[in-house]
Amino acid sequence: MTKARIAAIVTLIFTGLSGVIGAIPLIVNPGGEPWSFPQSLLQYSPFRSYLFPGIILLLANGLLTLWILRLTVGKYPGFGWGVIVQGLVSLGWLIVEVAMLRLIVWPHYLYG
Repeated sequence: MTKARIAAIVTLIFTGLSGVIGAIPLIVNPGGEPWSFPQSLLQYSPFRSYLFPGIILLLANGLLTLWILRLTVGKYPGFGWGVIVQGLVSLGWLIVEVAMLRLIVWPHYLYG
């Protein structure tokens, strides 16, 4: 296993699981609990609750990442392109999130 593939697998596991773990509470309780996200964070976004951001997070940074993880672990042809696509999706998520929240916090740096 190459070092790059190992790094990709570790990163995909972390990103995929944290995407799912972060999204489910937002979908179940779109008011921002249990993460204690105030509704005022959404004031510059088109959203009035955390439901749609939670769904997008689940699909884009959770399930997509775990699917690409499966491709990477299984060494499916073109898995490297999948890793690149997922990285671009995550970067796009971060850019849009920071623009809509007008706020940068430490997890943005971690995931970036």
